[in-house]
Amino acid sequence: MNSPIKSVVEDMLLDYLNEQGFELVDIEYVKEGSNWFLRVFVDKEGGIDIDDCGRISEFLSSKLDENDPIPTAYFLEVSSPGAERPLKKPEDIKKAVGKHVFVTTYEPIDNSKEFEGELLSFDGEELVVQTPKKRSAIPYSKVASARLAIVF
Repeated sequence: MNSPIKSVVEDMLLDYLNEQGFELVDIEYVKEGSNWFLRVFVDKEGGIDIDDCGRISEFLSSKLDENDPIPTAYFLEVSSPGAERPLKKPEDIKKAVGKHVFVTTYEPIDNSKEFEGELLSFDGEELVVQTPKKRSAIPYSKVASARLAIVF
């Protein structure tokens, strides 16, 4: 991820999103094939709809046109993070306590690098996940990625 672009876009958006009751979940600036994509993932209590995405996209598009921080052509996409929303920040993980999650780690813990189950607790230092087989305590510093997971 190109973090200078992410920072600039985040600075442009945060006040607007907060005023409107939205939460910035993530920003991606990625190349896929020959095209660049600027993706902004936004959520709010009760979820966002297509009209919300349209309003945010219009606001951001005008800000990007004014400031022109991205030198290459790109496609702007504003969307919901989806049902399997990434848990990027400690606050996201705290909000997910009691929900079904999928966590990967940088190194094995209890002989595993993947944990799927109910997030029982998170104190800022350690996640406790109850998988079908056992309860695992995972140091936050060892978490490579975390997201909500759908149970089938």
